This record gives sequence, C-alpha cells and structure tokens, in this order.
Amino acid sequence: MLDLYFNKPAEIAKRLCGRLRTERLALNMTQADLAARAGIGTNTVSNLEAGRNVGFENLVRVAMALGRAQELDDLFMPRLESIDDIQRYENSAKRLRSKRKTGDA
Repeated sequence: MLDLYFNKPAEIAKRLCGRLRTERLALNMTQADLAARAGIGTNTVSNLEAGRNVGFENLVRVAMALGRAQELDDLFMPRLESIDDIQRYENSAKRLRSKRKTGDA
C-alpha cells in the first residue's frame, strides 16, 4: 500500500511506473504488444513507463489492456464507515462546488 503522506508525488509516480513495467513483463508483453492492445502508440507506453507526462485516458487504456481497470475504478471510492458518512456523501453528490470557507476572498 502506498503511503501518500510521506512520499513526494515523483516518488509515487516512479514506483507506479516500475510496477506498470513489471506487470507488462510478467504478462510477457512487449511495449508494442501493450500499445496495440491499448490502442495507443508504443512511444506512449514508453513514456508512461518512464514517468513522462501522458494523458490520463492513455493510462486508463493501458490499465484496461493489462486487466487492471478495476483498481482505477476503485481509486476514489468513498470511505463509508458510518451512517453519517453515507449521508454526508449523498448530500455532497448533489452539490457542484465545495462550500466557501470563512476568510476566503
């Protein structure tokens, strides 16, 4: 499990890129194989594994091609541990913006 509070974003990205490469190799796929399955260019896969900026949709395509889309789908699932959490979540789903905090200009 990633500890997001004590790592820099670049460190997390580096680990995720390494895991992506390891997963591809574990499935015995070349970058070209993965690119073809994901419907993207080989350079995009290479850039993703190297941690260079690529579009989020391309990341989703690669996850789908690797059979790992469920992890992305679960990424921002709400943590609902009580009735209050459920009610707060349902109420926030109706709002389009967060509430302004006092002291904000």
